[in-house]
Amino acid sequence: MPTMSTPLVSVSRGELVESLHRGHIAVVDSRGKVLWQAGNPMYVTYFRSSAKPLQVLPIIESGAVDRYAINDRELAVMAASHHGEDCHVEAVMSILGKIGLEESCLKCGVHRPTNQTQAARLVKEGIPVTPVYNNCSGKHAGMLAYAMHNGYPIDDYVDRESPVQVDMWKAVAEISGLPPEEVVRGVDGCGVVVFGMPIANMAYAYARLADPDTLPECFRDPARRMTSAMIEYPKMIGGTFDFGSNLMQNGKGEVFAKGGAEGLFCVGIPRLGVGITVKIEDGGSRGLQSSVMEILRLLDVASPEMLNDEQTSIAVPIRNCRKEVVGEITPCFELTEGQSSLVI
Repeated sequence: MPTMSTPLVSVSRGELVESLHRGHIAVVDSRGKVLWQAGNPMYVTYFRSSAKPLQVLPIIESGAVDRYAINDRELAVMAASHHGEDCHVEAVMSILGKIGLEESCLKCGVHRPTNQTQAARLVKEGIPVTPVYNNCSGKHAGMLAYAMHNGYPIDDYVDRESPVQVDMWKAVAEISGLPPEEVVRGVDGCGVVVFGMPIANMAYAYARLADPDTLPECFRDPARRMTSAMIEYPKMIGGTFDFGSNLMQNGKGEVFAKGGAEGLFCVGIPRLGVGITVKIEDGGSRGLQSSVMEILRLLDVASPEMLNDEQTSIAVPIRNCRKEVVGEITPCFELTEGQSSLVI
C-alpha cells in the first residue's frame, strides 16, 4: 500500500512543465472493494462539503422534506456549495419560509457570493451581503428544517453536541462504513461539524449513493431522491461556472458529483455502482477537473459531449490576460489495481 501522494496533474506553459499537483485517488464499488487507486486510498482527510448529499439523507428520512413540501430544487440546494446566484438565494429563502423561520436564524456566517458577477451587482446596487449568500446556506436551511421537524432547539444547531450534529455524524459514519468513533470531527468553514476519514470510505459512500440497495433500508429512498435532485438540477449544487454542476449537466444522468474545500471531489456513477474520491494534496482546486475527467475516461464514462466541452474537458487551457492559450493542465497519473477492500 503506497503511503505517499503521487503527481496527478502537470501544469505546462509552452515547452516547460511549470508545476505539479500531487494527490490521492480512490475508486471503490458499493461492496467496499477498492477497484483502482493512485497514491494512498486510505489517506485520511476531511470530507468537507462533499459530505453534504449524505447529510441531507437523514433530513429526508425524518419526514421533514415531505412535511414542509420541500421541492427537488430546494432539496438540491440543501446539498449545495452554491455561488450565491439568484436561483440559490430564492430556494434558500423559500425553505426558510416553509419552516416559518427568518434568515437571521442561519448561523453559517457571511461572505460575498462566489459568483463574481453577482457579487459586483450587490455592491453596485447597495444590497447588503447577508447569510443567505453564504455557499452553505442551503445546508443550514436543511438543518433548521430537520431541527424544527424533530423539535430540536434551533439556537445551538451548529454546536458539535447538538442533536442535529450528532444525528448527522452518525448518519455520515454509517453510510461511509465506519463506526462513529472512527470518524474525526472538526469544524467546517460554516461552523458545523466536518468529518475526517479515509478517502476510500468517502468513495464507498458515493458508491452506495449510486447503488442505494446497499444502504441501510431507511436511507435507500432518501438516496434515490437526493441523487435524482442533483442530476435534475445541477446548477443548484454549485452554479453557472462550477465544475461539478457542469459535469452533471453534461453527464446527463451518468454521474452525480460534489466538490469540497481543500482540493476534494467525489463522484458517483449509478450505472456502475462506483464512487470516486480525488484529493489534491496542496488543497488547491486547479487540478481537480483534469484528474476527475481522466478517471471518468478510463472508466469509459466520459462521453464525447463531456470531453469536448471546455468546462469538462480533460486538458484545461491556461490563458493569459489577452485570452490567448499559453499552456494547459493535463493528467499525469496512472491508476493501479486496488490492493484492498474496506472492512464493512
